[in-house]
Amino acid sequence: MTTSETPPSVLFIEDDAELRRAIVDALDLESITVQALPDAVQALAALTPQFRGVVVSDIRMPGMDGLELFSRIRALDSQIPVILISGHADVPMAVQALQDGAFDFLTKPFAMERLITAVNQAQDYRTRALAHRSLRAATEAAAHANTLLIGESPAMVALREAIARIAASDLDVLVEGETGTGKELAALTLHRLSKRRGKSFVPVNCGAIPDHFAEVELFGQTLDGSGYRRTAQVGRIEAADKGTLFLDEIDSMSPGVQVKLLRVLEERTLMSGGEPYPVDIRVIAASKRDLESAARDGAFRSDLFYRLNVVRLRMPPLRERREDILPLFAHFLADRKQAQETDAYAISDPIRQHLLEHSWPGNVRELRNFALSTLVNAPEIETAAASSPQSLTHRMDAFEAALIREALQAAGGNVSEVIARLGTPRKTLYGKFKRLNIDPAAYR
Repeated sequence: MTTSETPPSVLFIEDDAELRRAIVDALDLESITVQALPDAVQALAALTPQFRGVVVSDIRMPGMDGLELFSRIRALDSQIPVILISGHADVPMAVQALQDGAFDFLTKPFAMERLITAVNQAQDYRTRALAHRSLRAATEAAAHANTLLIGESPAMVALREAIARIAASDLDVLVEGETGTGKELAALTLHRLSKRRGKSFVPVNCGAIPDHFAEVELFGQTLDGSGYRRTAQVGRIEAADKGTLFLDEIDSMSPGVQVKLLRVLEERTLMSGGEPYPVDIRVIAASKRDLESAARDGAFRSDLFYRLNVVRLRMPPLRERREDILPLFAHFLADRKQAQETDAYAISDPIRQHLLEHSWPGNVRELRNFALSTLVNAPEIETAAASSPQSLTHRMDAFEAALIREALQAAGGNVSEVIARLGTPRKTLYGKFKRLNIDPAAYR
């Protein structure tokens, strides 16, 4: 038996029908699942990089032989373990295959215990390889997902930490925040950090769907006198099966649709031809209003609120994290400048003053629109042709460093004055000095 909890699974290729039956019977006795095939072509058709087991193949076979099969499996996924079976004359070839990455080889005749041991060891290897691959994919997804939520303010650091904790739970989430705070980005980050990241993320703007279309849009159903009747359209809920359904502006959903949504969320089923069928979804709902207050005031169904309020996230408005304004502005400029293959470095005092003094009622969305309009309308932004390809991070750092150096120059190296000019906390500013290799003393 393997040391892992995964029971062995074998894809066995042998053209000799008698030997094929004998080995299948022996492996069956050891509770090893076997799919036996007579040729390599069929075996290749059955394999994908998601294959979780072990390949055992004879070398000498008509058509595609075991060595060619091994080579093609290596090209498909080099971590699928392949055990080769050879006759005496094939030993040099099998040894070469072993050097090329085959997991093991057995020489005919062999003891069945030898094959079983090799299969168990190969299964352990495959299980560990897939676990490592899954962990690496999750780590990469986390690194990418967190880049969506930009900012180093305490509020944003806490938000990213909360999202990382919540993502793995698969619980439904209610995201609340003002317009433009990034509720959909938070939902997308939750999805990308979750076990559902390889499945669909289906956004639905509940406020943009007319009531008379909501039945079809969400449920893929219309209502007639006899109850639900399926239409040809796949509803958004069904489209999100195995993935994440994001219900934006759920506070705008009509009371009638709220009732039907509540039933789906409670039962995790849809109706087809009068019969329920299951849907496996994670629901992330977003509201620009305090949904608890809306439920208390009768403006939103309280039972639906309590069903959605499993985990709650609050998106901080931009006015509560003003130290993130300049990095966000730099990001939006750098992102667009990268597409235009130019660099952005300096901005005028009026633009900087607007950035730091404006209340930003439209939050991050308003800031992004301002950054893009500034690129078009403000000649004060200095640009130069890019001499070499640069990453978005490099462009953001260059832009932010230029802003800080400009402020230091104007303040004669007085850090307190720079803090006032840029609206950046002292600890954050000193962190930027270190990261961007800026010495305030050089400006005094």
